[in-house]
Amino acid sequence: MTLTELLESVRRVEVRTNRLVNDMMVGAYLSHFRGRGMDFEELREYTPGDDVRDIDWNVTNRMGRPFVKRFREERELTVVLALDISASSAFGSTNRTKREFAAEIAGTLAMSASRSSDKVALLLFSDAVELFVPPRKGRRHILRLLREMLFFEPKHRGTNIPAALTFLNHVLHRRSIVFLLTDFLHSFGTTEPTPDPSKEGSGKAGARRQFPSLEGSGVGRSGETAGLRGGRDTIQEIGLTNVRHDVVCVHLHDPRESELPPAGLLTIEDTETGELLELDSGRAVVRQEFASTNAERLAELDRSLCQAGVDTLRLSTAEPFAQTLQRFFELRRGRRRG
Repeated sequence: MTLTELLESVRRVEVRTNRLVNDMMVGAYLSHFRGRGMDFEELREYTPGDDVRDIDWNVTNRMGRPFVKRFREERELTVVLALDISASSAFGSTNRTKREFAAEIAGTLAMSASRSSDKVALLLFSDAVELFVPPRKGRRHILRLLREMLFFEPKHRGTNIPAALTFLNHVLHRRSIVFLLTDFLHSFGTTEPTPDPSKEGSGKAGARRQFPSLEGSGVGRSGETAGLRGGRDTIQEIGLTNVRHDVVCVHLHDPRESELPPAGLLTIEDTETGELLELDSGRAVVRQEFASTNAERLAELDRSLCQAGVDTLRLSTAEPFAQTLQRFFELRRGRRRG
């Protein structure tokens, strides 16, 4: 790709994300994070109209008259965009890959944060930290982030979410908003039993072995659910990061990861391991088991993240995301106010 083509691609994403911010977001969906950080400003005598909840009872008792503490809202926030750029992000059954989809979502978040005068940082990760761009402001900074999100060449193919979050917990010294954008198709480092060729292609275990999105998903490697040691480590690290920061998981999902077309015999490559597997998608039982297994995987993922207290939003590459994203943040803001 030439420099001109690269700049044109970045510009197209900038125009699309700018339009989404102007038409729908206007930075408002980040407003529910306001007030999470408060700086003490002054202590003064109570005047009619002050909120009684601001009364400092220790000082009031000592002085014999009511005093209130005044706080100044911390205006500047740090937004961190953590993007999974492992090999599976290059997959796309629609007119865009998951990585391109992630870049457009993250670009919208970055533009909205910029409109609110907040700093934006970028973390690109695979099974290692590939790139970290410290938080800054400004249009040139946002354009640099867009360029990296779209065209940075990762050195590794796998996925390691805990390592990425551990890195963030070390480099972020103040509470931040962390958007984790990933497809959650990753190896949890569990030990898989050796496949039995006589059972290949039959039942749920066979369907899992025959398709890479089921391999390493945390479901069906050595058991029927994701109750695996490595899987819990990933969820635990997400939960720990959510205690220190404010984490929102954005689950990027391609429709082909849940449903197969009746296309007959397929040879499929696991993009993260290079393993080639065969699948007879012409058989209805294989398609049904594939759909069922992926439904279990998604349900278990949702349960685990919910138990960890982490807000999660699933977005499909086949559907527009702006209204869904806006609705998610409106519901989140309303829930926190309630």
